[in-house]
Amino acid sequence: MKIVVGLGSIDEYIKFAEAGADEFFCGYVPYSWSQKYGTVLPLNRREVLCYNVQLGAFSELEILSGMMKKYEKPVHLTFNSLYYIPEQYPEIAGIISQCMKIGFHSYIIADPALMVYLRENGINCEIHLSGECGEINSQMVASLVKMRLKRVIFHRKNTFEDMKAVVDKCGKKDGTEGVPEFEAFVLNEMCQFTGAFCNSLHCDEMGYLCRVSYWLGTVRNGDAVPEKIMALQEQAWNQEPDLKAYDESGYLCGETGCGLCALYQLKQAGITHLKLVGRGNYVDHMEKDIRNLRKALEILDAAENEREFQCELKRTVFPAGCSGRCYYQ
Repeated sequence: MKIVVGLGSIDEYIKFAEAGADEFFCGYVPYSWSQKYGTVLPLNRREVLCYNVQLGAFSELEILSGMMKKYEKPVHLTFNSLYYIPEQYPEIAGIISQCMKIGFHSYIIADPALMVYLRENGINCEIHLSGECGEINSQMVASLVKMRLKRVIFHRKNTFEDMKAVVDKCGKKDGTEGVPEFEAFVLNEMCQFTGAFCNSLHCDEMGYLCRVSYWLGTVRNGDAVPEKIMALQEQAWNQEPDLKAYDESGYLCGETGCGLCALYQLKQAGITHLKLVGRGNYVDHMEKDIRNLRKALEILDAAENEREFQCELKRTVFPAGCSGRCYYQ
């Protein structure tokens, strides 16, 4: 399985490549787009300018293109909005065509209408079905295979059974049309929402809805049941990681979401790529994430069974304990 890492700026590319990343993804939002549409009609649903989340200048892409040629680690550009207004489709097609000329051939896309538009207009870029699209079953993915998908990125809420069903039905088989690659989330930014059903904005002007404090509980006749809320909240408190699990710099692998223990089952399900998110995260923490994920994959390759893998992983990567915030429980 290959490691796919989020880039917040071009300065991170070399550091992350040397740490062990195989591929990268990043957003590109031209300033002209931001001027014209602001944050309410986003290109990427990450319209952030105050810190490193997006690339905003074509000159940065040109520099990044040169790095790609030297290090041979591809970068996929993201277009994660769930939909666009009609006038935006030709503009996006123009942006993609311009980027393809300097070596960016793969694009993470959430809007099926944009996929159709690109294919109908002869833009033969590689398309990765974004996890924001919210693929919910194998039939949905099968209906999009005609768009010549290069990869399916599973959203955060999939089970191993869901993923395996999609891989078995839609995976590329000898002599048949299908999807050759499948990607799943493995580290950071676990979210209580499913991207396909989230209409919040990620921008500078307001706090992200996914970071607003919330309570989990049972609703009965329109009223929250207090005893259920308290029990669930107490359970959440009990899952807080031990401070001893952090290193001297305040780093803990998988602090905001972790799927390392699930690597064995992800491999069995047919996952070929692992998404390590964290655009805007501390660079040194991301480097450590990459090295820990690489170490976990080495342990996976050497293990004879799942139990052996998990025991060695906990001994090597989490000797003082983990965050307990599991992607796949």
